[in-house]
Amino acid sequence: MGQPETLCNTGAHHDGSPLYVADQAPALGERVEVFLRTANALGVRRAFVRTAPDGEPRFAEALVDRADDSETWWRASVEIVNPECGYRFLLHTAGGQLWLTAAGLSRVEVTDAADFTLTAYPPPPAWAADAVIYQIFPDRFARSSRPPAALPSWARRAEWHDPIPYGTPGALQQLYGGDLWGVAERLDHIERLGANLIYLTPFFPARSNHRYDATSFDRVDPLLGGDEALRALTAAAHARGMRVIGDITLNHSGDGHEWFLRGRAEESSPERGFYYLHGDDYATFAGVKTLPKFDHRSEELRRRLSRVVTRYLEEFGLDGWRVDVAQSAGRHGGIELNAQVAGDARAAVGDRLLLAEHQFDASAALRGDGWHGTMSYAGFARPVWSWLARERSTEFWGTPGPIPLYGGHDVAEVMRRHSSRVPWRSLTHSMTLLDSHDTARFRSIAGRDHQHLGAALLFTLPGLPMVFAGDEVGVEGVHLEDGRRPFPWDGPQDEGTHRIYRDLIGLRRTRPALRSGGLRWLRAEEDVLLFERALPGETLLVQVSRRDHAPVLAPAAMACLTGGPDLRPGEPMPADGPAFHIWEFSA
Repeated sequence: MGQPETLCNTGAHHDGSPLYVADQAPALGERVEVFLRTANALGVRRAFVRTAPDGEPRFAEALVDRADDSETWWRASVEIVNPECGYRFLLHTAGGQLWLTAAGLSRVEVTDAADFTLTAYPPPPAWAADAVIYQIFPDRFARSSRPPAALPSWARRAEWHDPIPYGTPGALQQLYGGDLWGVAERLDHIERLGANLIYLTPFFPARSNHRYDATSFDRVDPLLGGDEALRALTAAAHARGMRVIGDITLNHSGDGHEWFLRGRAEESSPERGFYYLHGDDYATFAGVKTLPKFDHRSEELRRRLSRVVTRYLEEFGLDGWRVDVAQSAGRHGGIELNAQVAGDARAAVGDRLLLAEHQFDASAALRGDGWHGTMSYAGFARPVWSWLARERSTEFWGTPGPIPLYGGHDVAEVMRRHSSRVPWRSLTHSMTLLDSHDTARFRSIAGRDHQHLGAALLFTLPGLPMVFAGDEVGVEGVHLEDGRRPFPWDGPQDEGTHRIYRDLIGLRRTRPALRSGGLRWLRAEEDVLLFERALPGETLLVQVSRRDHAPVLAPAAMACLTGGPDLRPGEPMPADGPAFHIWEFSA
């Protein structure tokens, strides 16, 4: 494996965490102290912070705040003149000028796209930063002790242990009988795991088991227990200190939705303007004829959708929403209303949480007064799959070809590129995930031991970690429909995986640095990732190893929090893999 190396950082670092930014939710007109950390080996002689209030470039010199033998901390002040305040650092070194943005150090001047960003828009709810999300596909999580509702004509009943008939006609009409009463009866399991935010995929009436083809927004599907069951679930969750968010489609409805049927039947109805209707034809989501697309040019549509969003928060006790295919909502050909859809939804949720599905670069949707965060498929899930997958012949989210093979350096680079384009607050309030109801199960792609490595990254990197119900006990699935297998309450469960998830969630919930600390990459090589999460008074070091690799020397005295060895300065850190370790710097 080679001789141990000395871990060193010869660069400069800043991020939006409390270690580097004094005020996480500044208001217009306020001044915020920001801190820059530079390695003395870089030879920084002077440092400046550059802002652009009202578009006018302004430089302010940073002062040395403190220094030791290895690094120097600089202090500067940024005035919040506009709702979005972008800033960067200019460093004068012995070797010439350097720019520091969220994308890293650059010798040449770079665009403003990766500038650090402070925002004066109202922040997400305070509780959200501490959330560990548990995603539930209601039909597949738990049957309640209550008699099942009668099935509609489109559905067919399955026994709980029947296989998923994925890829066959009628697969999306097969119901296993899970309901919201069943979720309420299984809150002990979620609480024991340590998750504190339940995310329910849609609960509206529909003509499929996934329910993204809603036929009404006025009520909870009777198959799931109806309105009474949702109210009971949110009340029971709140009594345990847990919260619940729903899932809504602002991009489309089902073709059986009462609005769509009325709009097609009555040319003079307001619902006619809710969709892109052209004779007998209409615009759809992804070419699926059962999913007619909303036309957000209709003020009445926007008013009704806002009322739906607000009603379930106020009357049913939901704590927020996840918005389905949010990147498509309000967009159709030359019509571009996506920002308006996000702004309307943000206004409707008030002080609750608003997350949005987005499969690609979500930066344009996260810089204003819209979504608090998005699902980090591109910035988290895909790079982790590319590093840890063992089954590479499958596709990820419809991308042709096999899953690419990444090294650890590729993972860090992809994450850095995506995170550099959004405000820190949006990064830390975006949902990180290994899989979901829309993917194969990560365990089937990566294998058991690599699933544990993925979980270590999930619970230690910035963001709101999400567990798809069943991941914690080893549920598998080689296709997105197959991944929606019913929870194995009476079947085999991997207790070792459950213990690892439980321990990692417990560590995250008890260590503030894992929830809101800064992120500094220290080593990113083919088979190992090593990074720091830090707050004032707490510094943690996380190492995730895909295979055995050359060790590095411990930079300080460190106590291991995951059952590994405590280390003294200069001792070699473990270099085995697959494995993960988390240490706390000793006082």
